[in-house]
This record gives sequence, C-alpha cells and structure tokens, in this order.
Amino acid sequence: MPPPRPRPVDPPTEVIPRVEDDYDDEYYDDDEYYDDEPAAKDAPPPDSTARKAVRGVGEALITMGLVVLLFVVYEVYVTDLLSAEKQQDATAALDSEWSSNVVTPPPADPNRKSQLNLIEGKAFAKMYIPVFGNDWKFSVVEGTTDKHLEIGPGHYKDTAQPGEAGNFSIAGHRVGKGAPFNDLDLLQSCNSIVVQTQTQWYVYRVLPMSSEVAGWASNPKSKEAACAGVAPLSTTLGDAYAKTVGQEIVVPTQGEVIAPIPHHVGAAVPADKQARLLTLTTCHPRFSDKQRLIVHAIETKSYPVADGFAPPEMTEG
Repeated sequence: MPPPRPRPVDPPTEVIPRVEDDYDDEYYDDDEYYDDEPAAKDAPPPDSTARKAVRGVGEALITMGLVVLLFVVYEVYVTDLLSAEKQQDATAALDSEWSSNVVTPPPADPNRKSQLNLIEGKAFAKMYIPVFGNDWKFSVVEGTTDKHLEIGPGHYKDTAQPGEAGNFSIAGHRVGKGAPFNDLDLLQSCNSIVVQTQTQWYVYRVLPMSSEVAGWASNPKSKEAACAGVAPLSTTLGDAYAKTVGQEIVVPTQGEVIAPIPHHVGAAVPADKQARLLTLTTCHPRFSDKQRLIVHAIETKSYPVADGFAPPEMTEG
C-alpha cells in the first residue's frame, strides 16, 4: 500500500489593510455627495424668471400668429368658396323663375318706374362689369345684411330699382365672401356697368372723376364713343349734383351717398328732374371697414331683353 500523498498547504490569506481616513465616523448620502461636484461644462444654465417669461411670450405670439393666419385663410378663401355656392344657387333660382314666368317687356317710357317683385334675400337682377372680364357676373339680391351679402351684391332697400329715376344702390364685399367689388377702385370714367332684369338691359357708365370735372368739355376722352351721354352732372342737372362724381371715399356714417340725389338727404326733387343713377359701395381700404369706396354711374342706354341678344357694351374690355 503506497504511503498517503501529502495534502497541499493553502497559502496564508492576505488581508488588504484598511486605510484609515477622517471619514469613518461620518455618513454621506450619495445625492448630497454628488451635489457638491462641479456642474459639467456643457450643461445649460438654469432658467431664470426672465428667460421663462420671454419663452412664454414667444410661444404665445407664435400661437396667436397661427390663429390669425388661419382666420385670414378662412376669411379670404374658405368664405369665397361658401359664397360661390350660395351665388350659384341664387342664380339658378333666378334663371328658373325667369324661364317659367314669361313677361312681355313694357313699352319705352321716359318716366318709367320698375315694378320688380323684390323679396328679401332673393336675386332679382344680374350685373356685369365688362372691363373686369367675361367671367365677372353676379346675381343681385334684395337686402344688405351680412347674410344677404354672403350671397352676392345686395340692393339697398328703399333705393331706386334698375332703370328708375333716383339712385339704384348696391353694396358688396371687397375681400372674402365672394369679393364681388374687390377691384372697384380700378373703374374709370365711362366704364360700363350692365344690369339685366327679366325684361330689360340697363347700361350705366361711370361718371367723370373729381379731377376730370373742371376740364371735361375739353378733355379728349369726353369725345370717345364710350363717353356718349356721360358728363359732370352739375353742368346738366345743376348744383344739386355738384358732389356726385365717378368715385369718392367717405366714412361709413355718410349714408347720404345713396340718397336719390347723392349728398342731398330730404331734398324734394321731382322724379323727372332726377338722374337715373347707379351707386356701388364697398369697404375701403381692403381688409378694413374704416371707410367706404363709392362709385357713381349714370344710365346711358337700355335695351329690351330678346332671345340671343346681348348689349354691344358687354364686349367692352
């Protein structure tokens, strides 16, 4: 039997000597310990009250800007689409009424008085401004409230009807809601404005501008064919019409511009002494309602409605 093998002797265990320091008797929380460490060089500085206020104001302004932008888009574009649909419906209803209600045009009468059946909110006539292009045409409704003007140009109630002596007056939006009168400021003296009823075409022409009144007789423009029947009203009808010119800008409270004789409220003038005027009104300047842009025109011709006929003035452009 072989002698037993000697067992290996384990080396003595080495104990790492304890390092004596001054912190043995104190307890440190990790958070407190690391709070004393210097902040990293790339860490942002803490927000101050002023910085927070500036950031808050900036965010508020951005939000307000987006709201305003959305409002402008709605007013300028969305309302145009909505009004275009309402205008189409009004025109379709008017066409249907005209086709189903055959009326014989009345005989010519220098003192004629229209007898249109005007119903609030319904279209009763069509208006064209040839210089604005062949696609510029709107059905005119009775009434000038916001609801009426969302459909199209609106006739001021209690003003003259088309072709009557007095002042046939129409209001319209300049921005949004179809913007029928957006370019009204571009009209010049003698430009034609054509109004169609079921039985008659009426041709109105813009009066001379205030800067043209004094020298109109010697102005070469007055000799043009388009200006036949157009002249300063003060020279043909007297001083009562001295303030009635092709274009003017007034404040919203000056409702006298749509009086039978503009600027003469309450003036008792016989109908046979009154001009047959058309007055268009809209806001001024664009995107503001601080003032009103006014265009005055006078009737120069009329034609009976007939199948296939359109006034030659419709081709002016």
